[in-house]
Amino acid sequence: MKITRITVWQRDLPLAEPYFLSGGRLRFDRLDSTFVRIETDEGLSGWGEGCPWGHTYLPAHGPGLRAGIETLAPALLGCDPRSLDHVNKVMDTQLPGHPYAKSPIDIACWDILGQVAGLPLWQLLGGAEATPVAVNSSISTGTPEEMITLIEKAAAKGYTVHSAKVGGSEPDVDIARIEGISSALPQGHSLTFDVNRAWTPAMAIEVLNSVAARDWVEQPCETLDQCAHVARRVQNPIMLDECMTTFPDHLEAWKRGACEGVKVKPNRVGGLTRARQIRDFGVSVGWQMHIEDVGGSALADTAAIHLAASTPDENRLASWLCHYHLNDDPVPGQGARNQSGFATPPSTPGLGVIPESDILGQPVAVYER
Repeated sequence: MKITRITVWQRDLPLAEPYFLSGGRLRFDRLDSTFVRIETDEGLSGWGEGCPWGHTYLPAHGPGLRAGIETLAPALLGCDPRSLDHVNKVMDTQLPGHPYAKSPIDIACWDILGQVAGLPLWQLLGGAEATPVAVNSSISTGTPEEMITLIEKAAAKGYTVHSAKVGGSEPDVDIARIEGISSALPQGHSLTFDVNRAWTPAMAIEVLNSVAARDWVEQPCETLDQCAHVARRVQNPIMLDECMTTFPDHLEAWKRGACEGVKVKPNRVGGLTRARQIRDFGVSVGWQMHIEDVGGSALADTAAIHLAASTPDENRLASWLCHYHLNDDPVPGQGARNQSGFATPPSTPGLGVIPESDILGQPVAVYER
């Protein structure tokens, strides 16, 4: 089997409401998503999606993703998409770094492999069944009262796990947010305070040692060094996210005791192949993990839910679904959707999501032999 054509679509995905994080310093109104279809000489096709969260959140942006695919495509034509390690080696040789540009290609190859094997991705990734995965809400930055209201609305939709965006330059404001939200959390619900690297180490230590709440705190500072410094000086369990891009990053975090858990995002680390490697390492060292993607439609969300569903219960925390924040649904009715606070991956062979080209519109690029 050989790759004969790679087709690329671009689609703007407007958010239902403006979204604020990192203490309100970052605002987002729409996402720039890239859909990729890989076709083969045996008639099978696979789909992937890559969607950076804007261009100020991570060193990634939509036009850069498509430029990366343009660089990668000539070397991939003629490769066997089922040989995932080889495909990733070819991409790394052709374009070192830029993992976010490789993710939709890797996922599309997994989709093809699943179809060839006649198995859903959750089973290829090690799962015994299509385990329903708890879904967590994502609560935009605001006053304590505004954020509590958003949590109550999420709870009414079945969410029992929440991620509340905090962080800023005023310690007393974040102390009030954390204490107010933690004390108002509904019985049986759990919470992570996501700082999105907005604090300095000194402010992180000041805030966290001033609050009674012992909920998870995610990415308190910019770098792994800074987060490790904070982790040694506070009692809250630390979750790392944005500073974790490669497997060596995760290995270093474990060596330094910098966290009790991580977020594993296929689009950020280069696709399901790299994300599975990181997931397996996390299981081996006893981490707890949120497995979800950076952004995108239900296609990107479903790829991450396949990996989450195949992760042992004791290591799996809830997964966020980006598509619930969107006004646009380019794969209507397909993929992993929130059902009373849980999302279940499809059990059809492969990814289980097939966009219709007439919904996506005209492709922006086609690469073929």
